Amino acid sequence: MRVLVALMAVWALASAQGVAAQPSGWTDARTGHRIVRISTEPGASSLYFNETAFTPQGDKMVFSTDRGVFAAEVATWAVKPVVEGKGLRLLFAGHRTRNVYYLAPSAAGAPTEVWAADVDTGQKRRIAVVPDGTIASINADETLLAGQRAERAAPLQPGAKGPDARFGQAAYAATGPDGKPLTFAEAKEVRLNERLEARIPMEIFTIDVRTGEQRSVVRSTDWLNHLLFSPTDPNLLMFCHEGPWHKVDRIWTVHADGTGLTKIHTRTMNMEIAGHEFWSPDGKTIWYDLQTPRGEVFWLAGYDIATGHRRWYAVERNAWSVHYNVSPDQTLFAGDGGDSEMVAHAPDGKWLYLFRPRAIPDVAGIHAPDAASLITPGVFDGVRLADMSRHDYRLEPNVHFTPDGKWLVFRSNMEGKSGVYAVEIAGPERRP
Repeated sequence: MRVLVALMAVWALASAQGVAAQPSGWTDARTGHRIVRISTEPGASSLYFNETAFTPQGDKMVFSTDRGVFAAEVATWAVKPVVEGKGLRLLFAGHRTRNVYYLAPSAAGAPTEVWAADVDTGQKRRIAVVPDGTIASINADETLLAGQRAERAAPLQPGAKGPDARFGQAAYAATGPDGKPLTFAEAKEVRLNERLEARIPMEIFTIDVRTGEQRSVVRSTDWLNHLLFSPTDPNLLMFCHEGPWHKVDRIWTVHADGTGLTKIHTRTMNMEIAGHEFWSPDGKTIWYDLQTPRGEVFWLAGYDIATGHRRWYAVERNAWSVHYNVSPDQTLFAGDGGDSEMVAHAPDGKWLYLFRPRAIPDVAGIHAPDAASLITPGVFDGVRLADMSRHDYRLEPNVHFTPDGKWLVFRSNMEGKSGVYAVEIAGPERRP
């Protein structure tokens, strides 16, 4: 007990002095893969699955807590604060510099300010002021911020004062046509549809980091969301039309000057859905969850920006994931699973997965005359990395590959509160 008390005192002193705290971990009993607890400090959360979380050199990962913005050394998972303060919202790491970007309230409380801090020194500077709306992405050369604003606010869950701290989103509740309470997932669909049908005027805008100039890119009464600049093309922006996926044409790209508006996927059957889109590391492909139809047949689909060619990889029901991601060398994919209430209604879906893509070859080398113009099909062969049976999927895990390809980072409440974790990819290959 004396040893334990002494160790706790050393840890507390180290934290107070800003010294890196060392993580703890275990080996997953059902998969055999090592899991590291990077941080379970109150409010600890990794970034959304398609946001830039790592420095360009790949040595540090940024995440948020109630205390502010933190960074973890990828080699050791030791953690240190970068910027501390109440009310900060981590946005993303830079593509080119070692800056981490975040939102902070102004001295007067509004409008919001965008700040950048050096991830090593913590030295910070104000980048821009956002009179209204919010910032969602930064371009490849860190010269433009992209954000969206609406003519008026429209809370998704009536009466909610803000996101549920346990899950990072509203605690959705609604009743069905029969007057009975809907599940969390179905209630969320109702609220998304209400927001879409409100037809609130919106715009996507950019802010020049050097001059502060703001420019409108897209205006619409559709619900505009999920802005994400290409990781390599500083003038190409992806965004979505938000709402029930079977109702909206979701995935679009546009140039930063407002030209070149392009729809990425066109529905070919009723109840077909596509979404949770993300860029490949080289910026050449947009990947997205595709279901033909919803809840029955599952794919991870890829769209080649230059040629328009498409690749679809079939995903087994239990391996369907809320979000997918791709490794830095683009040879592997990952998924964060899902619970039985979600769209796949998977009976055994609460796992983190590693996927190896496998192409489906032409039989006997015999090609269809138009094979080159058709969708290239394939299959995902899955390996289970982490048991998520104790995780509540109202908190989305949001997997990220580390730049060295050795770990998957994710957020979880498997220990009762939100924390940031990593699972090692090397290990036994236990298939479903």
